[in-house]
Amino acid sequence: MQEFRLLPSVDQVLTSPEGLALTDQHGRLATVTAIRAGLEIAREKIRAGEDAAGLAADLPRRVAAELDAAARGALRPLLNLTGTVLHTNLGRAILAEDAVRAASAAMAHPLALEFDLDGGGRGQRDDHLRGLLRELTGAEDATIVNNNAAAVLIALNTLSDGRDAIVSRGELIEIGGAFRMPDIMARAGAKLLEVGTTNRTHPRDYEAAIGPQTGVILKVHTSNYRIEGFTAEVSASRLAEIAGKAGVPLLNDLGSGSLVDLAAFGLRREPTVAEAIAEGADLVTFSGDKLLGGPQAGFIVGRRDLIAAINRNPLKRAVRLDKIRIAALEATLRLYRDPDRLKERLPTLRFLARPEPEIAAQAARLAPLVDKLLQPHGYSAVPCACQSQVGSGALPVDTIPSAGLRLTGEGGEAPERLSTRLRRLPSPVVGHIRDGALILDLRCLDSDAALIKALTAL
Repeated sequence: MQEFRLLPSVDQVLTSPEGLALTDQHGRLATVTAIRAGLEIAREKIRAGEDAAGLAADLPRRVAAELDAAARGALRPLLNLTGTVLHTNLGRAILAEDAVRAASAAMAHPLALEFDLDGGGRGQRDDHLRGLLRELTGAEDATIVNNNAAAVLIALNTLSDGRDAIVSRGELIEIGGAFRMPDIMARAGAKLLEVGTTNRTHPRDYEAAIGPQTGVILKVHTSNYRIEGFTAEVSASRLAEIAGKAGVPLLNDLGSGSLVDLAAFGLRREPTVAEAIAEGADLVTFSGDKLLGGPQAGFIVGRRDLIAAINRNPLKRAVRLDKIRIAALEATLRLYRDPDRLKERLPTLRFLARPEPEIAAQAARLAPLVDKLLQPHGYSAVPCACQSQVGSGALPVDTIPSAGLRLTGEGGEAPERLSTRLRRLPSPVVGHIRDGALILDLRCLDSDAALIKALTAL
């Protein structure tokens, strides 16, 4: 077709001012590949009847856009306006500035990860966190692995490989991605011994199940669901009495785990790690990237002899932490030494504790600005009340009064279309669809300007 001759060659684009700039920014190979792909798309559009001259003129811009998109990568910052503060799919906790600086330093410099600067010999990487964890929880000792599932896995494998692990039927939880406690127990080599019923478990159920083959009693905090009505469960302190009398260790898996009383921030009270230790648990496991507000990690605190046994387990090396997360965790844990300023310095608690009137005022400020940006695209924005969620895997049934923006357009598919467009922005904006509208919950929005800048790219 005669129209194809209007398209430039690869070399013509490459040696043009635009092509030279792209080569300088992205490299020759990537630029050539993008130009060839752009030319092939242009040919297909010409065959479909589009204007060849216009496609040729627009080619450098399209190539630049493709190269810029590829350079951004898939893991790029976004605005979490879903209303879920600790969103599993969006990376959970935002790290404190102190933790970010510590992680950056660990990435940029050698550091004494497993080196004793005083004696000059080999050290232990857990030592950087062990003292802080003992101080903050009251436990005899502590060890750290790469997430809480790993913490439960290695603890069960150490205590009950080939032996019975007693657990209430009402506590056999499933967490995100169909990851189930019975599966973890099976991989740990523990023999699952269920006691009680789904809604009621009594002390006598545990006592009757204990025998010569008992390796551990496991208590699981059901933070991601709630059973109501005709229910009964055995408290951690009562279980500690039963386990102590039988000479069997009690492992209390707190899941999300909190080092402070959340009631002080207006949230539903959760058992703290220190309370679990004080109640008599021999080992307590909990996460680092949920309510604690740090990077992904799993903590095991408790009896010194049991921690030592876990550290001797060959699995420990397979689930250990790298230097970057250890540095970030140390900085995060140090913040808990100053509880009076914790809310201001730890993003997780700051977001969770934001008062609804403050968020509502932000929504009122932003609504006319966002509405102006959306009107040319057939959408409108108004302030609205909404309910935030603590986490998708951490207290998902707990909600907090919040405020946001209600975005609507013409047609039943309008919310889905707008949601898709916002997710594809250079700075993606992620909300949630409810009652025929796209809701942008502003609880986790630190800066008005960040949202306006993101939406300007529409």
